Amino acid sequence: MRGKMWIFSSADHSKYVLSIWNQWCLYYAAVVCLLLSPIRAEDACPYSCTCARDSGTVTCGDGEDTEVPGDIPEWTSTFILKGGNISTLQRGAFTTNGTELEMTTLSLPFNGIQAIEPYAFLGLPRLHLLDLSHNQLESISARAFHGLPELRSLFLNHSVLPCAAAQLSNALSAQSLRNLHRLELAGNKLKSIPLSRFDIYNLHVLVLINNSIESIGWENVTNLYQQRRMRVYLSLNPFRCTCELEAFYYWLKNSSQCPDAGSLLCREPEARRGIPVEKLRGEDVDCMNENLEAVSYVFLGLVLALIGVVFLMVLYLNRGGIKRWLNNIREACRDQMEVYHYRYEQDSDPRLANVAV
Repeated sequence: MRGKMWIFSSADHSKYVLSIWNQWCLYYAAVVCLLLSPIRAEDACPYSCTCARDSGTVTCGDGEDTEVPGDIPEWTSTFILKGGNISTLQRGAFTTNGTELEMTTLSLPFNGIQAIEPYAFLGLPRLHLLDLSHNQLESISARAFHGLPELRSLFLNHSVLPCAAAQLSNALSAQSLRNLHRLELAGNKLKSIPLSRFDIYNLHVLVLINNSIESIGWENVTNLYQQRRMRVYLSLNPFRCTCELEAFYYWLKNSSQCPDAGSLLCREPEARRGIPVEKLRGEDVDCMNENLEAVSYVFLGLVLALIGVVFLMVLYLNRGGIKRWLNNIREACRDQMEVYHYRYEQDSDPRLANVAV
């Protein structure tokens, strides 16, 4: 009985040792596989980029890539790409394997971007800030900013070329920008506000500094009156201080929606160059006075023309009498000249007259 018990205990001990050995083998095998296996896509950092997972920031720059990195980590909240050579933002350029990113800030300045295709920012439903400043946009799709329902700030400073100004207006009319709070369009040589309506946005700040705006019409001024919370920055624009500026002038005088109103200067006409717009007098931009003055000159011209026509008609109707009168004058002049000629012949030599005496 004791021998049997001893044999049984030895078998159990062998099985136990074998089990421990198998577990250690499996453990070492798992460690080796983990060390040799590639890093997971969601943890990888794109080539030539710097990643800081604690802050959720991925910074890429000074590369020669011609497109947006396709392996952006899913944990990225702030993505900064600067100094690239990206000519076109293609559809879904920021979608990683068809999954949406948690990104809230996207900064793409100085990348030479020339075109934005439809749905280029698809897959970024939580994006709050988009910076496309200092690029060279020639083509902007009307659906370029679709899929950004949470966008609060859009920066397009020094980016929009003149050929894309009209396209920008269509792109900004997207319903997906209804929560837009801040829009910056400084330094784009815009000649008008590229927003046909303001009520579809939730705009608080509109920056139009350093453009080519000469005047702001009645329609835009009416929209500005309705959006009392909006602040518009308009300095460094070449305002033409004539009658066309009347509506904008009175809005500037009666509203506090333009924080830099004191720095708005007239560029034309020459007599008002350098004068602050808000320092103008009402009669300087009074359309009624200018219209009355124009009408006065037109009326004077019509009166003079009528007098000229009447004079010509009188001459035409009395052409027979005028002709006889002219003939009579000519005959009288001829007779008088003959008398002078005869006297000249008689008195041509005064010495002959002395000899005759």
